[in-house]
Amino acid sequence: MKPKDEIRSYVWELLQKRKAARFPGAKGRIPNFIGAEACAKQLGEMPYWKAARVLKSNPDSPQRAIRQRALAEGKIVYMAVPRLRSDKPFIELDPKRLKCSPYAASSIKGAAHYGRPVTLDQVKKIDLVVCGSVAVNRQGARVGKGGGYSDLEFALLTEEGKIGPDTPIITSVHPLQIVDEEIPMTEHDIPLSAIVTPTEVFIPTSSFARPKGIYWRLLPPEKLDDIPVLKARGKKAP
Repeated sequence: MKPKDEIRSYVWELLQKRKAARFPGAKGRIPNFIGAEACAKQLGEMPYWKAARVLKSNPDSPQRAIRQRALAEGKIVYMAVPRLRSDKPFIELDPKRLKCSPYAASSIKGAAHYGRPVTLDQVKKIDLVVCGSVAVNRQGARVGKGGGYSDLEFALLTEEGKIGPDTPIITSVHPLQIVDEEIPMTEHDIPLSAIVTPTEVFIPTSSFARPKGIYWRLLPPEKLDDIPVLKARGKKAP
C-alpha cells in the first residue's frame, strides 16, 4: 500500500499533466479542478442534498459552487475558521441573515466578511458534510491535503453531537482524482458516503468506521497549543 504523500503527489502531477487543474495549480492544495461547478448540479439531484437543511463544508475553491447552491436554496452553511484558531471556530452563513449574494458569501473572503463566527455549541445539527479531497477510491477512502484539519473539525462536531453516526459525508472530485489502489485509513480519517464527479455519483462499495470524536493521543503538540477549543477542554495528549 502506498503512503498518502505518494498518492497525493501522483494525483497532483496527473492533474497538472492532463491540464485538469485551474490556476494556481494542483500541488499542495485541494485541487480546483475543471468541472467543479457541474458537481454541484450532480449533488443537487441526490436525496442527501434534498433532505439537508444545514451543511458543514470545507472552504476550498472546488467546492465553492456547492456552497453557493446551498445558500441559494436557503440552506445554512458552516465553514471552519482557518486552522480553527479562534474560540469561535466556525462561520455560520445563514441565507436569512446574509446581506450579499450567495456567490459573494460562498468564497473564503466572503464568508469571513459576511458570515457570523459561532462557538461549537451555537452550531446547528449538521445534515450533510461536504469535504474537499486530493484523492479518493471507490471503497470510500479519502486523502486530504495533509493538514488534518478536516478530520479535526469533524471530530469536534461529532463530540458536540452536531454530526451523528449516520450524517452523510460527500466529496466532489475530478475523475482523475479517483484512484484504483488502496488508501491507508486510520481511526481519525473521515470515510465517504458518496463521491461526486462532474458526470456521475459513486456510492462506495464498502464502509469504514467513522471517527467517534477526538483521538487526543494522535494530536501533535502544536495543534493542542494553537487551537483554542482544544485548550478550553483542558486535555492533553497522553
